[in-house]
Amino acid sequence: MYSSVKTAALQGIDSINVSCEADVSDGLPVFDLVGFLSTEVRESRERVRTALRNTGINLPAKRITINISPASIRKSGTSFDLPIAASILAAIGVIPEEILHRVIMIGELSLYGDVLPIKGVLPVALSMKDSPLNSQENILIVPRENASEAALCPGLNILPITSLRELIQLLSLDQTELKSHYFTVSNRDTTSNDQDTSIQPDFKDLQGQKVLRRSLEVAASGGHHVLLIGPPGSGKTMAAKLLPTILPPMTSLEQLKLSKIYSVSGLLKDNQSLMSKRPYRAPHHTITSAGLTGGGSKPSPGEISLATSGVLFLDELPEFQKKTLENLREPLEEKTVTIVRNNNSITYPADFLMICAMNPCPCGHYPDLSRCRCSHASISNYLSKISQPLLDRIDLTVEAKEVSFQDLISTAPQESSQEIRQRVIRTRAIQEKRFQGLGYHLNSQIPVRDLNHFCSLTEDGKHYMESAYHKEGLTARSFHRILRVARTLADMDQEENISTIHLMEAVSYRSMDKKYWENDYTLGGLHQWQ
Repeated sequence: MYSSVKTAALQGIDSINVSCEADVSDGLPVFDLVGFLSTEVRESRERVRTALRNTGINLPAKRITINISPASIRKSGTSFDLPIAASILAAIGVIPEEILHRVIMIGELSLYGDVLPIKGVLPVALSMKDSPLNSQENILIVPRENASEAALCPGLNILPITSLRELIQLLSLDQTELKSHYFTVSNRDTTSNDQDTSIQPDFKDLQGQKVLRRSLEVAASGGHHVLLIGPPGSGKTMAAKLLPTILPPMTSLEQLKLSKIYSVSGLLKDNQSLMSKRPYRAPHHTITSAGLTGGGSKPSPGEISLATSGVLFLDELPEFQKKTLENLREPLEEKTVTIVRNNNSITYPADFLMICAMNPCPCGHYPDLSRCRCSHASISNYLSKISQPLLDRIDLTVEAKEVSFQDLISTAPQESSQEIRQRVIRTRAIQEKRFQGLGYHLNSQIPVRDLNHFCSLTEDGKHYMESAYHKEGLTARSFHRILRVARTLADMDQEENISTIHLMEAVSYRSMDKKYWENDYTLGGLHQWQ
């Protein structure tokens, strides 16, 4: 007796269709699972066996072989419990096999036979919608707790179930009766899943800090990464929290991608709408490499993936483990992170806007030698945790000055986030039009091969950059990033050509590298003080 049930396996944030085949034949009583399976999938043998028994179905004393194909793809997770049980039930004649040809099912089983919620239902629903399996007759069977998530993908026949008993009863109904049990949009709450009723921060609350305001607008306009350096209390953390408030609304494609990431992470809330608010992730500096970039014994998205289309804030940057920071280098360039485990590679998106904050020294007051009492060695060791290759991947390095008393008591109105956001949207629209059909959308993403075309310089600009290249000790990567920032500055001024003024401002955002990381320049005064 043979039967087959369609199910799905997750590969990163995408889903691929697989088949769960069951063969029940004469022979010694054996329950075998094959098909390149992880430990948790192999453990489903005991869960399924016990769940069937507690449902009132005793397996025959025969040889039961389950194959989850294709065998070339590694399967992991607990979502195969339900299709394994259903394929066995069909093979022994409890469930009519005809209906299984138009069904895809996923779900975990408890020992009592209840169907438990799982992660990654949204990618499965999207995969079904985009495949030939999608038709008016085909059905997606999911745990009841996951039905609302599956319904985020419209146009599917979703059948939520709570137990194996219910599965057997429903699949025994005729098509007309079965349709009355489909999950519909009217069954679910339409409240946004990321609705936040708390008071949102606004740039009008940031006193003074004109340079900080300007740099964040540049970062948001062109998608440039930022490093803020300054003493404690200068507003670095507040500025980071304000950055998402000036980013443009998410596109439908961004909402879909982000929702898929949160779905496979089990973080998609049960209020049933695609995520429409740009994420803001601020991991603590004690986070591990796997927590930041993704991975672990059971690979899952890290903070850089959860920050996709939004902001990743790394506060107290030198306090992070150096190895953890170095793992950011490739994702910052490629906008993806690839995790290799057991001959299997998984790729997660990592397209985020990074903003980092740090003190200039352990006490936070250098180069104010009247207040700083850090030794040369401690400052050097503190700054050396940030490598030059990582600095080269940060477009804007900005010094956050201490807020003056006059700024604190000033009653002059400050520009709001909404006003800045409108300018950011206008600047991004210029880039969207310029890069149409090229596969990228922001100035920070311009590949090196296209820089000469989109960031061409005048003769004066070339002379200035030649001088800056040698004076500032730029690398090829930092030179290219200066050109991208200058392109953004020109777009903000709605100018077609990059002028020397734009280059000067772009170079100024690299001057902090020289001030703090060039020992001969930075620590000379400290040598004299000591």
